[in-house]
Amino acid sequence: MGGAVSAGEDNDELIDHLKAAQYIRSELVERAFRAVDRADYYLEEFKENAYKDLAWKHGNIHLSAPCIYSEVMEALDLQPGLSFLNLGSGTGYLSSMVGLILGPFGVNHGVELHSDVTEYAKQKLDFFIRTSDSFDKFDFCEPSFVTGNCLEISPGCSQYDRVYCGAGVQKQHEGYMKSLLKVGGVLVMPLEEKLTKITRTGPSAWETKKILAVSFAPLIQPCQSESGESRLVQLPPLAVRSLQDLARIAIRGTIKKVIHQEAVNKNGNGLKNTPRFKRRRVRRRRMETIVFLDKEVFASQISNSSDDTSCRDLEDERQEEEVTTPPDTKPEPPVNFLREKVLSLPLPDPLKYYLLYYREK
Repeated sequence: MGGAVSAGEDNDELIDHLKAAQYIRSELVERAFRAVDRADYYLEEFKENAYKDLAWKHGNIHLSAPCIYSEVMEALDLQPGLSFLNLGSGTGYLSSMVGLILGPFGVNHGVELHSDVTEYAKQKLDFFIRTSDSFDKFDFCEPSFVTGNCLEISPGCSQYDRVYCGAGVQKQHEGYMKSLLKVGGVLVMPLEEKLTKITRTGPSAWETKKILAVSFAPLIQPCQSESGESRLVQLPPLAVRSLQDLARIAIRGTIKKVIHQEAVNKNGNGLKNTPRFKRRRVRRRRMETIVFLDKEVFASQISNSSDDTSCRDLEDERQEEEVTTPPDTKPEPPVNFLREKVLSLPLPDPLKYYLLYYREK
């Protein structure tokens, strides 16, 4: 499933294509997509395909196509402080993007059927927290993943503001999925070969919207244990933040405000985004054109309408580009201002690293 947009050279270029095709429509969703590199959730030997708009599966590990994830993110209508349940949470890619929007006072839970995939998601989450500069640009709601069948969630669990199911839901399970949702909440799931958005408008009132046709593997039905009893899935408790966590959130927020104010005073318009490095493109180039007429095939080579007919001009332009843009030039890595500021504080090292979530660079 996928292939709706062109492949990108890097994560930013993939997001550019999704935005141009109107799959990404809001600034909040765009920021989340740019902050989490899709390639980080691939196995190393498959990363060359990370920026294609295609689903990927290897063993139990699975990622939906980027165009599907973007439609899901837009349909969920995420806001800071909401609670989110990801059924079939997989690699944790979607949950990490959602966590950037929910912020530190949200709830971010995932249920995954396969224990090896749950472990994989935890490893990828740890890698994101330790290595990604995007982690310090957002107030993050860290996902919690549990292993089990999402059709066996304990009846006593809390309801959620937002729910997503990453597997095809059979019609007989629609009511079960709705029961996980709070009044005013949004449920997004593949239902009868359509990505469907269901909004709970009252205790027994619902609004349903079909988003687009999709093809998902169906939910796996629960199996009985040897004792004949089902294995109920216990979701993480909705715990109150500790005083230490609240202090860390407040301190990091204050430092971010100081950094922003310093940038405003210096530049007049705040921190500027680091320009994205793009591969050098030759604007004038020959194009191969194949023309089909009935059963005959004619191949010809024509010039782009913007091309100059002079080969010398084309060569001059290429030489000029080679001078102005060295082929091996790479952008300077972005500066992590929050990390630098924390490390410069007159505090004991353990406290500094606590403020950095014990990150290693």
